[in-house]
Amino acid sequence: MANEEKKDFNAMLHKDTDMPKIQIVTDQATIKKYGGEKMFFAPPVTYDEIMKKVPRGKVIIVGAIREYLAKENGADFTDPITAGIFVSIAAWASHQRTEDETPYWRTLKANGELNAKYPGGIAAQKEKLEAEGHTVVERGRKNIRYYVKDYEKVLFELK
Repeated sequence: MANEEKKDFNAMLHKDTDMPKIQIVTDQATIKKYGGEKMFFAPPVTYDEIMKKVPRGKVIIVGAIREYLAKENGADFTDPITAGIFVSIAAWASHQRTEDETPYWRTLKANGELNAKYPGGIAAQKEKLEAEGHTVVERGRKNIRYYVKDYEKVLFELK
């Protein structure tokens, strides 16, 4: 996304869409990759609601949210592209509000990786996570990425 400060992410978060819905995919590569043909799409506000449940000291990965949504809605998988976009929308919407904060910094990418697309980028997310007691480590030599160390030990379970 670009020009984040000029967009109304709270309007995007609550925009009336044709979601939730299940779409049947026919592409064999997609079916093989994700283990089925029923792909679920959740609206942005659903991601925001789930992200708000993650308490201080815990983290969640987007993949766990996707798995939970698929299971709860009788689908084989949740669309990964819209999931990534909608998690970012929830983060920016929270950043733009003066109340009802969503602790978006607790939602990580795969393998506990920090999300550069959140407000303030990696530095802001790192600061918030470290303030809650997490250790952030960097990996890589050229393409440096940041991860919550031992994130598996503090994963929040959706029930």
